[in-house]
Amino acid sequence: MRRVSAALAAALGLFALGAEALAQAAPDKVKIGYAISKTGPFTGGASITTLPVYQLWVKEVNAAGGLKIGDKRVPIEVIEYDDRSNSEEAIKAIERLASQDKVDFILPPWGTGQNLAVGPILNRLGYPHLAVTTNTNRAPELAKRWPNASFWLGLPSDISVEMVALLKSLRDKGEIGPTVAMIAVSDQFGIELSTAARDAFAKAGFKLAYDKSYPAGTQDMQPMLKDAMATSPDVFVSFSYPSDTLAVTDAAKVLGFNPKVFFTGVGTAFPLFKQRFGGNADGVMGIGGWNADSPLLKDYLERHKAGVGREPDRWANPITFASLQALQQAIERVGLDRAAVIKELQNGTFETIIGKVKLEGGLLKDVWAVGQWQGGEFYGIAPTKKDGARAAIVPKPAWGP
Repeated sequence: MRRVSAALAAALGLFALGAEALAQAAPDKVKIGYAISKTGPFTGGASITTLPVYQLWVKEVNAAGGLKIGDKRVPIEVIEYDDRSNSEEAIKAIERLASQDKVDFILPPWGTGQNLAVGPILNRLGYPHLAVTTNTNRAPELAKRWPNASFWLGLPSDISVEMVALLKSLRDKGEIGPTVAMIAVSDQFGIELSTAARDAFAKAGFKLAYDKSYPAGTQDMQPMLKDAMATSPDVFVSFSYPSDTLAVTDAAKVLGFNPKVFFTGVGTAFPLFKQRFGGNADGVMGIGGWNADSPLLKDYLERHKAGVGREPDRWANPITFASLQALQQAIERVGLDRAAVIKELQNGTFETIIGKVKLEGGLLKDVWAVGQWQGGEFYGIAPTKKDGARAAIVPKPAWGP
């Protein structure tokens, strides 16, 4: 009897421990925090690409009852800080989220510079780092250095190489000539993209007739565009940030600068670009794109409009949402253990709005490089073999009133 009683007591003890572990595995809420640029120069990109995605995802997850942990649905509680478009503020906010707020997960800031600034901190603290809006050729190296991090936009070199490959095919068909004018913002983003493009143009036999960088924050783009225009290029390329992209396009329209290919950088895929330029957006190429014919993305477009009140951008916005879907699926598979979530993100396969996602060495490689506004939609056009790719419209239509 004593042995039976001891066994029963042990079993009850194990049951109690199991119940306690289950309770710990499924808390009353999951705390998720982030520092995002709500003020300062990064606000435009963050407010279009990143923040509305976070808000929509949390809203949809909580509307379904929360994250499914074990047999329980657990709602998300959000803790948010403004990083003021400043890397030091972003770092301090990340430290605060981890040490004071003790959040379960931390979502990334917007932009390459901000993500590279907080990368070492997130790695040291052991949080998964979805470095979605980071675009750097160092991504493969950083993914090894920071095994908690994943990179989702491809590499600048890939973007430039795919863009030049598209232009070469157009030149080989006689649709454009070999002369190129290029400008780039003089920070890491612009330097990496322009360096890769310069090499790709040379290998493909293009003539780079104008090649100039400009400081971040430059407002008057007309002097550069006048000089570029003087070279009579077939192709104009601007590796620019959102405000620069709008300023460059405004200046080109005012000057009547209308080469056969007009390519601008971050911001071309934003709905703001279409709103700003209307029918004049048609024919403009830029970084990014999506498969606008995908039923999953059509559904996302409608949900985003209903939940946020405006359309998403056609590049990093849906990829950001896909990264959150991957995070959600990883959490629901392995629980709140951050190390286990990191491992699942690196090794798992996830169903998302952009299709089936599987990272390779911490990188998402199947991404759009070039898109083009066609009939009011920003379609992916390169890589040309990617599912849903549209044929490029060349020459670009003339600027209208």
